[in-house]
Amino acid sequence: MSLHDDAILVLKGYEGDEPAQRELRGLYLDHLSAHPDGMWKACGAGHLTASALVVDPERGRVLLTLHKKLGMWLQMGGHCEPGDTTLERAALREAWEESGIPDLTLLTGGPVQLDRHPIPAPCHWHLDVQYAALAAPGAVEAISEESLDLRWFAYDEVAEVADGSVVRLLERTRVLLGA
Repeated sequence: MSLHDDAILVLKGYEGDEPAQRELRGLYLDHLSAHPDGMWKACGAGHLTASALVVDPERGRVLLTLHKKLGMWLQMGGHCEPGDTTLERAALREAWEESGIPDLTLLTGGPVQLDRHPIPAPCHWHLDVQYAALAAPGAVEAISEESLDLRWFAYDEVAEVADGSVVRLLERTRVLLGA
């Protein structure tokens, strides 16, 4: 099965907890139907990306990266690569590369939320499929060359540093955790 096919199956299985999420799911599926290259950065109409919010083992903090190009505190994530076989693996690979933490476990068997955001030309949109991952006890983070900084934030600090997409991702993740 191709990554494109996996993305379609993941999105068809994603139910979303509000109308805006269900609308995004439809938009993502329409995009993949219209663009066989819709998983890849080269797709000028936009492309799917995969990300993961990393949660500490005690479940009271999240690890955010200060993105080098955007200058924003974000969850770990980025472009799918040819070696990625599933969206989940792409999200975990990105989280590992950007956090330096190899032992991450996804919290659910599917995405936590979808987020569509504009990006500069030549492409126009990132269609982000967002997961949440739990770090193993004793995990030690390491900054990557894609980041200006990497820092753990208490749940109540995230809204002070991150945009609405990250805050919504954290809120949905906390519901999954029962926190």
